[in-house]
This record gives sequence, structure tokens and C-alpha cells, in this order.
Amino acid sequence: MSEGGAGVQQQGSPAVGAAGSAPAAPGAAAGSARIAVKKAQLRCSPRPKKLEKLGVYSACKAEGACKCNGWKSQNPAPTPPRSDQHMSLTEPCRSCSHALADHVTHLENVSEEEVNRLLGIALDVEYLYTCVHREEDADTKQVYFSLFKLLRKCILQMGKPVVEGALESPPFEKPSIEQGVNNFINYWQLETPSQRRQRPPGDDAAGYKVNYTRWLCYCNVPQFCDSLPRYETTQIFGRTLLRSVFTVMRKQLLEQARQEKDKLPPEKRTLILTHFPKFLSMLEEEVYSHSSPIWREEFLTGSSSGQIPVHTVVSAPPVARPQPYSSSPAAVDPTGSASTSPVRRPEPSPAGEKRKAPEALPQEDSKRSRLMGDIPMELINEVMSTITDPASMLGPETSLLSAHSARDEAARLEERRGVIEFHVIGNSLNHKPNKRILMWLVGLQNVFSHQLPRMPKQYITRLVFDTKHKTLSLIKDGRVIGGICFRMFPSQGFTEIVFCAVTSNEQVKGYGTHLMNHLKEYHIKHDILNFLTYADEYAIGYFKKQGFSKDIKVPKAKYMGYIKDYEGATLMGCELNPSIPYTEFSIIIKKQKEIIKKLIERKQAQIRKVYPGLSCFKEGVRQIPIENIPGIRETGWKPVGKGKEMKDPEQLYGTLKTILQHVKGHQNAWPFMEPVKKTEAPGYYQVIRFPMDLKTMSERLKSRYYSTRKLFMADMQRIFTNCREYNPPESKYYKCANLLEKHFYTKIKEAGLVDK
Repeated sequence: MSEGGAGVQQQGSPAVGAAGSAPAAPGAAAGSARIAVKKAQLRCSPRPKKLEKLGVYSACKAEGACKCNGWKSQNPAPTPPRSDQHMSLTEPCRSCSHALADHVTHLENVSEEEVNRLLGIALDVEYLYTCVHREEDADTKQVYFSLFKLLRKCILQMGKPVVEGALESPPFEKPSIEQGVNNFINYWQLETPSQRRQRPPGDDAAGYKVNYTRWLCYCNVPQFCDSLPRYETTQIFGRTLLRSVFTVMRKQLLEQARQEKDKLPPEKRTLILTHFPKFLSMLEEEVYSHSSPIWREEFLTGSSSGQIPVHTVVSAPPVARPQPYSSSPAAVDPTGSASTSPVRRPEPSPAGEKRKAPEALPQEDSKRSRLMGDIPMELINEVMSTITDPASMLGPETSLLSAHSARDEAARLEERRGVIEFHVIGNSLNHKPNKRILMWLVGLQNVFSHQLPRMPKQYITRLVFDTKHKTLSLIKDGRVIGGICFRMFPSQGFTEIVFCAVTSNEQVKGYGTHLMNHLKEYHIKHDILNFLTYADEYAIGYFKKQGFSKDIKVPKAKYMGYIKDYEGATLMGCELNPSIPYTEFSIIIKKQKEIIKKLIERKQAQIRKVYPGLSCFKEGVRQIPIENIPGIRETGWKPVGKGKEMKDPEQLYGTLKTILQHVKGHQNAWPFMEPVKKTEAPGYYQVIRFPMDLKTMSERLKSRYYSTRKLFMADMQRIFTNCREYNPPESKYYKCANLLEKHFYTKIKEAGLVDK
């Protein structure tokens, strides 16, 4: 089958028209409906009528080795086909003059189901025959003609699956579009290759023609010819096709939204006109970025619908740009320096390695630990939609920096706009680095030499160009303005940071913080979770801000002999948490603060009730318990004794252990000894989101989880609260909870942990 294909939609033909004519469904659906009705009518006909229909497409089986393959030509005539008059099995064939019944003798013992399937193929052949004559685009006409011949041959071979053997086997690229972005393109009309050739040069016209042909054969034509296997576009195509159509599709989607905005209800109009363009801009950056995580096969693995991942951030979208580099923002930091050491284990490094975007962390299958005060996810989602609504009080994130912006805020915004870029580069002995990488390495050598004057230039040059070292470079306007030189020791589980600097006229802009955040994410992807560096007196402050400390987590045996000691410098280390998206961490914290603020406002609105003043003091009462003040309990306040905290961990451990033993030994403790089983209490874990039991508390006590009395009391109180929430007041469990709670607080007071 020849490659190629494009088309202009004609009346009565399938919808294969200009790109972006919104969903192609109308034309294709109409043609598909007509064919479906015709197939249904024919399949209800008597068997002789069915055989008459198949006879004109079947080869003659008469004696004498007749070579007639049916009087329906396999090569369409230059003029449109005329409607066939009724044919009888007794009438002669127009090609070989044998009776039409001689063409269907092989179908006498064939099942009705198989005959109906062949009839469906025959009707698809007729429709494609019409499409060939009506189609004006040469490429698309060729595809129709090839499919017509293929199905025609299929009838001659009794419906054998020659279609699958003649066409390629999808999918054509992995991961598919469905892995990255779903359902944008499933019903979208692709522009024809001839239309695409009218665009400015530089596009892969040949590659697009191949993909367009595949799309016609597997996605478009099967909508009205169900004899062909049909696939969703997102299932069999990948990044290449999406890149080739996304720009046009985005433009036409926005234009269509603007044209139809008056037809939309107000709430949808705001969503489409405000948030949809931002989403498309963010999506465009991911589509054209070589390092986007959405094209990794593990991107969606383990994600659970309906829940926001821990690190999900809702923020202003980055400005779209056809550049293959990641971007992001920052705000206030000097840079420091660190010394190097002679290292003994080789670590090959590529000549140039792009800084990749943070990879989405899959959620664990096991339940995360639940904490006291956790808020339902539905409420969080509702508040998230409120704080990102332009009409709300807080409003969405803007590009303007507030007085309380994070250090890396400005740099993150600059990276999103494409002002700055980050690249991991290095020298190589295996292949010659390109000119741009060499120029960047020279620029890094100059930056380090100027910012670290106490380091010999020859020493800096030797390490920057050393093949065992890599450098995370910060590029602005095509030139190097900063970087972090490092050496990785995968076998030892750490990386040594050698030099860290930003040119003087670009300091105090947050570049230092954002550089370090990118470096942290780079190492998380490479499963190295510890940094070591020797910082001089001027760099200690910077490294402390980046999470470094003098408390080294790496065992001394791991780095002794790999890095050398430095006189006058301090060894500092940093342990990375693979669950933290460091480049977006400050945004997440900011969003969490806004969520908490909004939750507090909601809580205050719920309890905003005016109670009458207290009159007891006029009667001579000098004081009353706090819990007797009207409305105090509605605020969530609970009477917890002030008691003193034990500073000695061993003393606290012993006291809590004794109290827990007394509680477990009480006659009413039996319902709370172990976690509730689902079989014994149906729906328990839908009602109780944060379960607790005495067995879990014992395990926590052994692991020294209870560093304060408040943690211990909170878990114990949760047991009683959960019981009352799930069980009715008249149940025996409810009564056990009340009696055990009273016993618990008695023991707490006896131990002196609360005031008596």
C-alpha cells in the first residue's frame, strides 16, 4: 500500500478535511450512520439477495477455469459509479457470461454470520469506491484507492484478515499521546500534506505524510468503514505527531472558543477564556520540551484518580516557547565556594547533558500515614479552586513579586519565560564536545576564577575540564553567568560539590538557590541522595540556606580517601529527600499557606455566633472553667491539662509505657486492642479516615515516636473520638470508650502529666 494521504471533505464522503475543523465527527458520523443503516437492512434480507450482492464481487467458480473475479471492477472508472440495477442469480455475469450463481457456489455452506460479515465488507468497498471519485486531494485519493483494493481482495479471499497483514502494526511510537495528554486529538481533523506544504519550510513533510496516511487508515476511515480495525489517535501515535499538529490545533481551539463564548454559560465561559489558554500554554511547553516527564512511560504509573499528589502545584503557566530546555524562577542569594579533592574512582560524563524537568513521583500503593487534623481531600480541592479563581480575594499567582516572595521566586519566573536555562555539561574523551559546550566550559572557568580569587586558575581549569567532573551551568542570553561544578561517586552514595558561584553582577537574584535546587533534583533522578562539600567562611551561610549542615549523614568510611581535607574550610553535608520537588518547593509552601488561611476563614465563618454575656460574675462568682463559656467548645477547643513536659526522654518513655499498660489492662479496653477489621465493621474506613488502636500506639511507643506527652494524648484521644463517631450512643462500644477515657485521664493526672 502506498504511503500518503490528505483530503478535502466532500458532501457524502468521509470527513477528511482541513486541519482543525473541530472534531471530525459530523461528516464521518453521518457517513457511518448511513452505512450502518444500509448494512442492517441488507443483513435482514433473504439469503438469495445477500448472495446476489456478494456475487458481483466474487470470482467465478464455473467449469473451465474461468478467470473472472466478478464484474465489479477492481480499478475504479474515471467517472462516478452509477447505481446498480437489481441482479438475479440466474442472470449472466457481465464479465464472463456465466450465471451469477456460479460466483457464489463457495458460499452455499457458509454460516449466516460469515455471510453478513462479507456483506459489511462489500458495502465498505462501495463507499470507498464513491470516496475515490469525490475526493479532490491526490494524496487522500491514493489512500482511499489502496484501501478499496485491499477490501476488494479481502472479499475474494473469503474475508481472510489480509488487512492486518497488509498494513503496519500499531502503535507507531512509544509512549503514546495517551501517556502524556489524553483525548485532545482523538477527533481532530489533521490537515492534508498538500496544505502543510504551504507552510514555511523547515517541517518534516515526508514524516508528516507517513503519519497522516496512518491516521487515515487506522483512525479516520474506520469511523465509517468498520471492516477496518479502528484505533484512537492517542493510542497509536506519540510525540512526533502531536508536535506536528499542536501549534495549529491550539490556535484553532482558542479561535473557536472565542467565537462560541456567547453560547456558553457564565461559569464555563470563565473557565474556557481564563484557564484554558493558560493550560494550553503549559501543555505546549511540555510538548516541545525534550526533557518533559510526560513522555516517560512511568509518568502515569500508580497515579490515583481523584486525589492531588503531594507535590501538585497550581500556578501561572509558563510562557510557551519552542525550546528544548527546562525553565523556572528564583530570588535572593549569594554563592559560595568549595574545594575539591583527588578522587580515585572514575565517573564517565557525557559531553553535554540537558537539565531534565522534575519527574513525577508515583504515589505509593500503601496508605500514607494519617495525622491528627488531616483535612478531607474534597475540601482541599474546593479551597484550591477558590484560591486560584481570579475573582476570589486571594487571586491566582501573578508574575509580580510580593514582599514575602521566596528566594527562588524571581529565578523561577525567569526560567519559565526562557530568560535563563540550566544545562549539565562536561568534557569528554569519547567524543569531541561541540563548540557551544566548550564555550560554556570556558565561561564557567572565568566565572569561578573571578568569584573564587583564592583558588588557583590552573586548578579551576583542570577540574572544570576534567572528564570526571560535571557542571550544572546557568545560561542567560546565551552566556554563562553561574554554575556548580561537582563530581559524583555513585558507588559511595554521595556527590562532592567542588565550585559554586554566580557572577557578581547577577547575584542577589535567587540564582544560587535555584541552581542548587536543580542540582538536587538532578541527583534524585540519579539515586544519589547526599552532598558533601568543603565550604570556606564566606560560603557557610549560603550552604546553610540550602539545607547543608555540619552534621554529616554519610559514614566517614564512605568518603575517606575520596575527598581530601581542606585547611580553613568546613565540611558540610546535605541529605536529599526524593519526595520533594525542590524547584517548586517554595510554590508548594506558599500554596499551603493560602489553603490554611482560607480554611481558617471558613472555620471562623462557621462559628461566628454571638452568645449572651456571662452574668455569673455579677452574682459574686470569681472564676469559672473555660469549658463553661458558651460557644468555646464549638471552636474545637478541648480541655487538655497544662501539665509539665518531661525533658528526659527515658523518663517520658517509662511514664507513657506505664500508662499504656494500665489502659490496656482495663476491662473496657478489649474493643480497642487491635486495628478494626473491615469484615467486622463494614464501611468503617470510609467513615473513619484516621484510625488508631492500642496495638499501633504500643508500636509507636517502642519506636520512640512519642517525643512529647501531647503526641501520646492525641493518639489516645483519637481512639475514643473514632469510636463515638462510628457507633451510636446506645452501643456497648460507645460506653466502653467513655469508661476507658475516664480511666485514661485518671492515670494521666496521677502521673503528673496534667494538672489535677
